[in-house]
Amino acid sequence: MADSRLALMSAFEGKRGLVLGVANKRSIAWAIARRLADGGAQLAFTYQGERIESGVRELAASVDSPLVTECDVRSDDDVRRVFDEVGEAFGGSLDLLVHSVAFAAAEDLEGRFTDTPRDRFWMALDISAYSLVACARAAEPLMEAAGGGAIVTMTYLGGERAVPHYNVMGVAKATLDSAVQYLAWDLGQKNIRVNAVSAGPVRTLAARSIAGFPTMEAIVEERSPLHRPIDAGDVGAAAAYLLSEDAKNITATTLYVDSGYHSVGM
Repeated sequence: MADSRLALMSAFEGKRGLVLGVANKRSIAWAIARRLADGGAQLAFTYQGERIESGVRELAASVDSPLVTECDVRSDDDVRRVFDEVGEAFGGSLDLLVHSVAFAAAEDLEGRFTDTPRDRFWMALDISAYSLVACARAAEPLMEAAGGGAIVTMTYLGGERAVPHYNVMGVAKATLDSAVQYLAWDLGQKNIRVNAVSAGPVRTLAARSIAGFPTMEAIVEERSPLHRPIDAGDVGAAAAYLLSEDAKNITATTLYVDSGYHSVGM
């Protein structure tokens, strides 16, 4: 037991990572960050907007982060600036990238998907899916300088099947899932792995905007093979595994953390 605990504590020793998507202490991105930091990783963080800045800075300070910076993933210039700052903070290299970024207008997560307007459709895909492409492109030279790297993003079953009220976010997740596979193909030759975690319902700030979220939680707990809920810590552990050397030959893969719900038909 002591040996396994020691291995966990040193799994990311000397690794440098960037985490996008922390909103508060209940965020999946923060659960992942804590796992990485506990394993010895040095982490930089981004935030979106002044409303959450102080909270993100406080969390980042608790793991001795050398960099906390704002990032608008809709702006290629802003993404380039962020990765330039990351390069400066980490001596020109990067080992780990956590992409936990998604957004759709609240009104598009409660009505009919059919009624999604064009502008908000593209906004959801831009923020939730293309941002991974933009960040992977910016991370590529830094990871190449490190001799390779690992990228993990957050997806959901709603990208594979129609989930009531998930609507345009499901279409965005389907795009994200495909992007993971194409990025893995492009970047694999540079020893950069790209994977996704598909989590069941987790109580986060973003989840509160999905109409009927408590019903989603109850159905997963009732019908999944394990009959139990999922929390952010479960997702953090899975993502940390995909980012670790234990998963060195795993890429273009989605790891489900949903008590097995994705496997059942009804």
